[in-house]
Amino acid sequence: MKIVVLDHPRENPGEIDWSKLSQLGDVTIYPRTPPEKLIEAIGDAQVIFINKSPITRQVIEACPSIKFISVIATGYNTVDVEAAKEHGILVSNVPSYGTGAIAQHAIALLLEITNHVAYNDTQVRLGRKGEHKGDWCFWDYPNIELENKTMGIIGLGRIGQFTARTALSFGMKVIAYDKFENNDMKKIGVEYVDLDTLLSDSHVITLHCPLFDETKEIINRETISKMRDGVILINNSRGGLVNEEALAEALCSGKVYAAGLDALSTEPPKPDNPLLLAPNLFITPHISWAALECRQRLVQYAIDNLEAYLAGSPKNLVV
Repeated sequence: MKIVVLDHPRENPGEIDWSKLSQLGDVTIYPRTPPEKLIEAIGDAQVIFINKSPITRQVIEACPSIKFISVIATGYNTVDVEAAKEHGILVSNVPSYGTGAIAQHAIALLLEITNHVAYNDTQVRLGRKGEHKGDWCFWDYPNIELENKTMGIIGLGRIGQFTARTALSFGMKVIAYDKFENNDMKKIGVEYVDLDTLLSDSHVITLHCPLFDETKEIINRETISKMRDGVILINNSRGGLVNEEALAEALCSGKVYAAGLDALSTEPPKPDNPLLLAPNLFITPHISWAALECRQRLVQYAIDNLEAYLAGSPKNLVV
């Protein structure tokens, strides 16, 4: 059996061990493959591993030997799943590998907004002192206490649930909007509400939902208008959940006090992205998932999916 790894999970300097894969077949590993080289790289392989390589209908039809696609990620929008289904190709993903780390990054963005740790560290190192002799502290931004504030979570899956538990530990009230209600979350104090209630009642809104047609740009001018003045927005899910022009306007007007983003519509952002000039915006380069432990689990679970397929009991199938 021929196995081709078309691209590693991004930013892998070599810590990831692929040796187990070689026990399952004849393996070729490409650190990354340009889209125009995909068909050539796949050749007559029966199994392909992908992270971000676009497996289009054209690729699928040009490579009839493909039987199984293991996506080394949670999102699988890089695969034309309808074409795969039509050609009898099974597609698996990794639905959970970095729940805690991704929720942790959402909270890190929030705490940077509320406490301005990086900014204050820089000021101290520059020799900044208080305005009057003997002053032992200073601040240019207010510290914001989270206790008794309301966090609204859009998408209460695994990551949203982890974020909810963390917010509760801060003494926050947590409300959530999700199609499916989780009784365990209700038992610990999370209240499910409709979207309009979440928008109007939340001091902090975090996005932990997938990007589907119904969630695309769920944060837009209309929904922002329903938010509390001075709300904080956190998104380390998918960039397409946010209308970036509308968010930039809201940051400039103060309607949104601050935003922390680890995902943008285009990454890296284009120079004309309006968010780059917006105030009180904190952007990180889509690294919520990038802890070494997460990346090791990601690859191992993707290999496990292949082993399950070969054993006749495929799991984590999206097609």
